[in-house]
Amino acid sequence: MSSHSTENSRAKDDDEMCRFLIYSGHTPILLSHLITSPTHSILTQSYDSRLRLDQTRPHNGDGFGVGYYTAAPARRRRKSAAEATEQLLQSRGLHTQQEEVIDLGPEPCIFTSTIPAWNCKNLERLASKTVSPLVFAHVRASTEGALSDSNCHPFSRGALMWMHNGGIGGWKLGVKRRLVADVGDKWFEGVSGSTDSEWAFALFLDCLEKLGVDADDEVKQRDGFGHTVLRKAMLRTIERINGYRRALPEAVRQSSDTRSLLNFAVADGKTVVCTRYVSSKTDEAASLFFSSGTSWREQSASTTILGGSSSSSSKRQAGKGEYKMERRDKGADIVLVASEPLTFERDNWVTVPTNSVLTIHNQTVLIHPILDEYYNPSPSFVRSSRFAAGEGQIIGDGVVGEKSGKGAIGRESEVEGLGAAAPIGRRMVAVS
Repeated sequence: MSSHSTENSRAKDDDEMCRFLIYSGHTPILLSHLITSPTHSILTQSYDSRLRLDQTRPHNGDGFGVGYYTAAPARRRRKSAAEATEQLLQSRGLHTQQEEVIDLGPEPCIFTSTIPAWNCKNLERLASKTVSPLVFAHVRASTEGALSDSNCHPFSRGALMWMHNGGIGGWKLGVKRRLVADVGDKWFEGVSGSTDSEWAFALFLDCLEKLGVDADDEVKQRDGFGHTVLRKAMLRTIERINGYRRALPEAVRQSSDTRSLLNFAVADGKTVVCTRYVSSKTDEAASLFFSSGTSWREQSASTTILGGSSSSSSKRQAGKGEYKMERRDKGADIVLVASEPLTFERDNWVTVPTNSVLTIHNQTVLIHPILDEYYNPSPSFVRSSRFAAGEGQIIGDGVVGEKSGKGAIGRESEVEGLGAAAPIGRRMVAVS
């Protein structure tokens, strides 16, 4: 069968051409500095995606979602003067003014809408007044399936939050039936939408349970599940999805394209684990980048960009922000992960290697290869971008008007070999 007929026979799923963004920082950030203000913010990507080739559906306009954890698990509200006076009288002379604890809980706050992100005034209002140290944002481009809030990312269960860019291959050819039948009743009942992405989250929760960890454990929801456990569950999720694909009849696998694009992300309020993955040994995955530094700042109106040109056209437009990841020392107080870079500063962004898992814990970045049947140990092997491009995705460095040969973690000269983990300031890129 020709590659053309194979691509056309692919059973399209619900969420193949989305974009997502992750912020993890020591200190809270105003959501507008991520979602609405940058020139190439995720809101801009919803209608101007530089790394998408799907001309039949050029916009990520099928809904969006923002999920964020509160700046602190609990805070105190000082009682009013009347309440304090009444308490003082009741306590017969006690002079201590009490404070009431408002426990916001470990669960993230999630706001979703089927309105296109660029046309949602409420998103601008929310982003301009909300701060958080850990943020997920997602814009959706659905190829089919219901347009509803229940299908908008991120999804959550307790303190856990999940989103996905890509699609599970063979979803309507038998993979969905096998996955749905394989998850525990508790996780099955928790699915409210119809996307493969939410079912993948249910599978992740089932994988946690099979590792001996209950996703509903209140102590772990407050204290965190641990980056090792979350990474193991993520890898097991991908392994089981690949298993469902292998279990398809040979005739189905031969006549249809069942490759998966699995850029997953999960957080528990303290740790983030995400993947850049394709179930192929020769194809490229959907794009994913990260950036780290000590501050994420908007540049002044006089700051020039794009090669240092001083022309007025190179300066930021009114209402648009040119941001830059600054690094005052070798530390990493801030980590951003994005399907597309938020800036056009090439040196700000590093390509996440294909078929790898990235972990952010205490602002330390760990990158591990996913060692399965699709792992290619050759550092010189160049994967084909045809499959990702056919799904509306494309690889690249995201810099307008230029293409670079910068490979994954290529600009970090401290990383010398594939057999060891090398520290970069307070972060660690692990490639073993």
